[in-house]
Amino acid sequence: MPCPVTLPWNEQLLAYDFGAGHPMAPVRLRLTVELLSALGLLSAPGVRVVDAEPASDDELARVHERAYIAAVQAASEGVPDRSRGLGTIDDPIFAGMHEASARIVGATLAGAQAVWQEGPARAVSIAGGMHHAMPGRAGGFCIYNDAAVAISWLLAAGCERVLYLDIDAHHGDGVERAFWDDPRVVTISVHQSGQTLFPGTGFAQDVGGPDARGSAINLALPEGTGDVAWLRGIEAVAGPVVREFAPQVIVSQHGCDTHRRDPLTGLDITIDAQRAAAEMVGRWASEHAGGRWLATGGGGYDVIWTVPRSWAHLVAVSAGVPLAVQTDLPAGWLERVRDLVDGDGPTTMSDGGDTDFRCWVDGYDPADPVDQSIAATRRAAFPWRGLDPLTAD
Repeated sequence: MPCPVTLPWNEQLLAYDFGAGHPMAPVRLRLTVELLSALGLLSAPGVRVVDAEPASDDELARVHERAYIAAVQAASEGVPDRSRGLGTIDDPIFAGMHEASARIVGATLAGAQAVWQEGPARAVSIAGGMHHAMPGRAGGFCIYNDAAVAISWLLAAGCERVLYLDIDAHHGDGVERAFWDDPRVVTISVHQSGQTLFPGTGFAQDVGGPDARGSAINLALPEGTGDVAWLRGIEAVAGPVVREFAPQVIVSQHGCDTHRRDPLTGLDITIDAQRAAAEMVGRWASEHAGGRWLATGGGGYDVIWTVPRSWAHLVAVSAGVPLAVQTDLPAGWLERVRDLVDGDGPTTMSDGGDTDFRCWVDGYDPADPVDQSIAATRRAAFPWRGLDPLTAD
C-alpha cells in the first residue's frame, strides 16, 4: 500500500565533492535520482520531493562543537585543520565544504521533521548517512553527522524513544558516540568487523555508557559474510530490540558498501539482500514505531551499478510500492550509464541473491563464525534490556 514519503533533494547536494579520484563521487547521487525518475518513483503516489536547505550553525551545534564548525568554515576558504580531520586523504578540503556538508544535514533534518510532524510518515535522505563525523572531527568521508543532528532534533521536539539502525559495512561510530550515554536512543550497528575494516571499532562488548547500558548494540561480522547470514544477523540483533524498545521513530542508515562489488569493503551482499533489509526495517516501523521511519543513504563506492539500484529499492520500499527484484532497468538509464563505463553491467534490479534466511530462534550453529558473532552480541547487550540472549525473538 502506498505510504507518504518525503524525499529531500536538490542539485546542490551534488556539491559535496572531494574531487577527482575520491571514492565518494557525487555521480552516485545523480545516477540514483535519474534512476528514480526513470522508474517512475519520483511521481509515485505519496512521494513528495522537497528542497534541501543547509542546516544553520545552531542546528549543527546540536551535535558539533562550535570551534569545529568554525574550522569547517575555514576549510571552505582553503585553510585545512588536520587535527580535526580536515585536509586528510579521506577528507580533503574543497571550496564550499561547509555549505555542502550543512546541506546534507538540512536534507536529513527536513526528513526528520516530516516524519515527526506529519506522521505516520516516512522520509528518505539519499545524500545523508554521514555516520563517522564526530563532535569535533571529520572522519571517513563525513564532515557533519546528519543522522545524529536529526535524532537530536527529534528528542528536542518531544520524541522519547529513537532507534537508530546502521547496516553500512562500516561501524556507525559517530552516531553511537553522540548517544552513548542516552537511554532515549538505541543505536544498533551491523557491520564488517573492525578487525578488518575502518574505523576499527564496534565490538560486541561495546554496549553503551553507565547510564545507558544496552543502548549500544554492535554486530561485528567476519569478512566474506553473505546474504543469508547478513539478513539473519540483522533480524537476530535488531528484531527483538525493536519489539522491546517500541521506538517512536526508526532512523536507519543504508550504506550499500556491503555489496560484493564494493571496492573498499569485504562483505558479500547482493542488491536483493539490501532490498530485503529495507523491507525488514519498513515492516518494523509499521508494526512497532507508529509508521515513522527516516532512512538515509551512506557509504557505497561501486557508484554506478550498485548505489543507484540499492537506493532506488530503498525509496520504493519506503513509498510502499516495492519493485519486483527482476524489474528491468530502463533503457534510457542504461544508455546513460554506458556512456560512463566500458562494458555491460546488470540489466535488472536484481543480482539473483538468496534472501531466505532462518531466524535465530529456529536454531543456530555454534561452529559458524557469523552465528558466533551474533551470539556474542546478544550475550553482551540483551541482558541489559531484559532480553534472553538465547530465546528472545
